[in-house]
Amino acid sequence: MTVGQRRRSGTPREVAAYFLRLGCIAFGGPAAHTALMRRELVQQRRWLTDAEFVDLLGVASLIPGPNSTEMTMYIGSRRAGWRGLLLGGICFIGPAVAIVLALAWAYVRYGDTPAGEGLMLGIQPVILAVVAQAIWGLRRAAVKGPLTLAVALAVVVLALAGFNEILLIFGAGFLMVAARVASAGHGRRWLAAVVPGGFAGGAGMPWASLAEAPARYSLGSLFLVFLKIGAVLYGSGYVLVAFMNADLVESRHWLTERQLLDAIAIGQFTPGPLFSSATFAGYVIDGLPGAAVATLGIFLPSFLFVGVTHPFVSRLRQNAFTAPFLDGANAAALALMAVVSVTLAQDALDSAFRAGLFAVAAVVLVRYSPNSALLVVAGAAAGLGHQWLM
Repeated sequence: MTVGQRRRSGTPREVAAYFLRLGCIAFGGPAAHTALMRRELVQQRRWLTDAEFVDLLGVASLIPGPNSTEMTMYIGSRRAGWRGLLLGGICFIGPAVAIVLALAWAYVRYGDTPAGEGLMLGIQPVILAVVAQAIWGLRRAAVKGPLTLAVALAVVVLALAGFNEILLIFGAGFLMVAARVASAGHGRRWLAAVVPGGFAGGAGMPWASLAEAPARYSLGSLFLVFLKIGAVLYGSGYVLVAFMNADLVESRHWLTERQLLDAIAIGQFTPGPLFSSATFAGYVIDGLPGAAVATLGIFLPSFLFVGVTHPFVSRLRQNAFTAPFLDGANAAALALMAVVSVTLAQDALDSAFRAGLFAVAAVVLVRYSPNSALLVVAGAAAGLGHQWLM
C-alpha cells in the first residue's frame, strides 16, 4: 500500500469514533496524548508508520497551538481528507470541553472544583509508562544517525537549561539543513553564520500583542483575546498560564489570579487538551456565551494552520532542503517529549505505590499490549482504591 493510498483508506466515521474515545481517556498532557496515538494508530491499527508519525509530529511542533490536538487533525486528514481533519480535531476537543464546561458550572454555582486526586494518583503513572514506551518506539524513526542523535542530545541539555522550545525546534531544523549544505560542498560561509545562532535564544519569546482589546468587556473582545493566544502560543501549559495571566488578570481584570489557577488546574486533570482551560475561563467571565467564544477563539487558529499546511506535509520529505529540516525538527520534538516525561516522572513517581504502578504498567504494556482505554481505567481504579484504603 502506498502512502497516498494509506492516507485516504479510512472513513470519517472511524476517525470520529477513534478521536472521540481518545478525547475521553487522554489524560496527562501533549506528550501523553501523542504516546496514546502512536500506540493505537501506529502499532495496533496501522493507520501510518512510525516515520510518517514523527514527520507529522515535527510539523505540528513548528506551528502555533496545541500540538497533540493538531496531530489529531493531521492524522484525520491523512485518513479521511478534509472531513477527517475537522472530525479528528472536533471529536478530540469535544469531551474535554463538555467536562470542563460542567465543572465550570459547578465552580460558579458552588465556588469550588473537585480535586480528582484519587483519579490522577493512578492515571499519571500509567500514562507515564505509555509515554516512555512511545519515546523508545519512535527513537529509530526520529534519530537516524550520529548527527540527529547529537542534535537530540543537545536539545535535551538546552531544554533542561531553560531554552525556548520553538527556538530549539527551528534551530535543530536549520542545523540539519546547514549540515546538508556543508556536506554538498556549498555554502560554507553560510554554515558558519547559521550554526552558532541555530540554538540562540533565551527562555522566553517576546511576542507582542496582535491587538490590545479595550478593558471594557464584550464577547467580541473576549473572542479576540483567545484568538490571539491560539494564533501565537508555542510551548507548554506554563506558557498558556503566562498569556492568560497577562491578558485576563493583569491587563483586563476579567479574572482573579485564583480563578486563573483554578482554570489551569481543571484543564490539567481532565482529559484532552490543556487549552480547554479557555472554556472554564470563558464561563467564569460570561457564562455559556463566554465559554463558547473563548473555546472557538483559542482552537480556531489550529484548524486554520493545519488546514493550510496539511496538503504539503508529504512533499516536505521529498525536497532536498526541507527533508533535513524535518529530520532536525523530528529529533528535537522527540527530545522535548523526553524532557517532558522527566518532568512528569517527578510528579507521577513520588511514592512507592505510584512507582510500583508505573513498573506494573510498563510490564503489561510490553508483555500484553492491552487497549489503552482499559489501561487508563485500570490505573484510575487502582488510584481510587489506594486513596480509599489510605
